Amino acid sequence: MNSGCPDTDHSPASRCGRAALARWRGALAAAGVLALAGCVAPVGPVEVTRFSAPAADFASRGTVSVEPGPGQDANSLEFRAYAGAVAQELAGLGYRAPLPGAAPAPRIAVLDLERRTWQPERGRSPVSVGVGGSTGSYGSGLGVGLGFDLSGPPPAQVETRLHVILRDRAATTPVWEGRAAFVVRADSPLAQTPLGAAKMAAALFKGFPGNSGETIYVK
Repeated sequence: MNSGCPDTDHSPASRCGRAALARWRGALAAAGVLALAGCVAPVGPVEVTRFSAPAADFASRGTVSVEPGPGQDANSLEFRAYAGAVAQELAGLGYRAPLPGAAPAPRIAVLDLERRTWQPERGRSPVSVGVGGSTGSYGSGLGVGLGFDLSGPPPAQVETRLHVILRDRAATTPVWEGRAAFVVRADSPLAQTPLGAAKMAAALFKGFPGNSGETIYVK
């Protein structure tokens, strides 16, 4: 189809040149959108399991304090991010944080956090790259197989495990216990602490208190 543009006039100032430039910019924008979509591609769900005491009373929420479990570094940025996310979810459920200088909250949420980065091993055999019979330029019929793995190593993974126990301060028996586990690629935005903390805490308290002993998967 004739575009009405001379083949010799593609300068940026010409009408044809401006149209070509617009198409080029549109292609770049589309490529950028696809690249962004690849960065935030859907990942696996959060695996959540909750347990409740048989006679637990969740109607009267009262005040609760998020505190570190044994061996946890309460001053680390990771722990503070997850503690803040858990406190926010508890507030959304009707719990109140104790005011500064007030007496300790009668109920505590004991938080344990475990995060590790690991490099998975490729489980399948290397990709075979070869030239089959009669596929060469001269149809020699010779086949050559190369046992090289050209796909590169699998991407590193970040595994996060969040464990929260709700109990009365004066008791050792949990009123409620929740565990959440999540694995994402190390280059995923959700591998970053603030985003991952918010996602895991929201999944952990989804439908609180949940069915005791049931494992759910929250996307």
